[in-house]
Amino acid sequence: MSGSPSRVYVARLAGLPVYDPNGDQVGKVRDVVVMLRQGTQPPRVLGLVVEVFTRRRIFLPMTRVTSVDAGHVITTGLVNMRRFEQRATEVLVLGELLDRTVTINETGTTAVVFDMAMEQWRTRDWVMSKVAVRESSKRFRRRGQSHVLDWTDVSGFAQVEEGQGATHILAAFDSMKPADLAGVLHELSPKRRKEIAAALNDERLADVLEELPEDDQVEILAGLDTERAADVLEEMSPDDAADLIAELPTETAERLLTLMEPDEAEDVRRLLTYEERTAGGLMTSEPVILPADATVADALAHVRNAELSPALAAMIYVCRPPLETPTGRFIGVGHIQRLLREPPSELVSAVLDTDLDGLRPDDSLHVVSKYLATYNLVAAPVLDDEGRLLGAVTVDDVLDHLLPDDWRESGPQEVDRHAP
Repeated sequence: MSGSPSRVYVARLAGLPVYDPNGDQVGKVRDVVVMLRQGTQPPRVLGLVVEVFTRRRIFLPMTRVTSVDAGHVITTGLVNMRRFEQRATEVLVLGELLDRTVTINETGTTAVVFDMAMEQWRTRDWVMSKVAVRESSKRFRRRGQSHVLDWTDVSGFAQVEEGQGATHILAAFDSMKPADLAGVLHELSPKRRKEIAAALNDERLADVLEELPEDDQVEILAGLDTERAADVLEEMSPDDAADLIAELPTETAERLLTLMEPDEAEDVRRLLTYEERTAGGLMTSEPVILPADATVADALAHVRNAELSPALAAMIYVCRPPLETPTGRFIGVGHIQRLLREPPSELVSAVLDTDLDGLRPDDSLHVVSKYLATYNLVAAPVLDDEGRLLGAVTVDDVLDHLLPDDWRESGPQEVDRHAP
């Protein structure tokens, strides 16, 4: 591995692309796996956790890594695709060791780990040789001194720390999309999930929760105080919040709904009245709704909202007032692709698709999926018997229910990850 630097800081590895010898990307680095050893011996680096394109996390032994540098990792062509399962003797550096409170042996002062460095010895083994720490500051709002120390100069990694922070692991994963950060959380221990969830702001945590399996969602929400849990639910899209609340005990669900803002709670309560695998149970109550006198420029300004999913941003819904669901009479939909071809001053009412008969809230999942496929749509309106818009079903929510319950975790089965 002559092309590798002698020392590599782990936080800088997070998200780096991993390439095979032909230059094709295999995946991205998500963590480093080490084995702690007795005494003062530095931990041995066993390998990397790599996320491949199916969002599956696999184990890449360091013996399969031919080069590590600031911009990428190169591996041999032999990559085992079996899902990574952490063993009892293994520790994740980013997931478990960053933000640990340790003691600097020489001074006895405490410090927080914000990075670690690994290097390759002459034996060709990789070890975790350096620990970057920041001392606890005794002055108000002042940062303590930072040090890069040998592994033997600090102690405290062997103890379980309650209330471990998450500032530095979140900094390492700051650029991750919510779905990717959800994948990281899913692989961690319940203790670490709880600590990281506590450190995320409400909006970021809501986005991540929407991408997690239901069991993880319920576990994380239960670990929050009730008022914060209600705040996070308010930040979730109403359909996802309704799905999560439906998994909670009735008493807990009602308490959270009571603490939510009345308008937000009303949307969720309405969605909870529908069966799960129906158009009403699948829909969001917050599509982009505009009046008939809105212009194309107005429509395009609304769909630029970064919080909209691509499917929701693909279509606007034009209705008579009121414009909150359930709306006044539904008039038609505007396809963004069509609106992009029109002058900004044109009224959306002049370019509407009025031929779509919307879905009904009790339409089954089969009917909904067939409707989207028949009309080549990524979203569709849901109307009541009076022709009022209740919400919109998007293809991503349909796929969530068509795929197996464990689709976020499952993948092709391969041979043992430690096989040669």
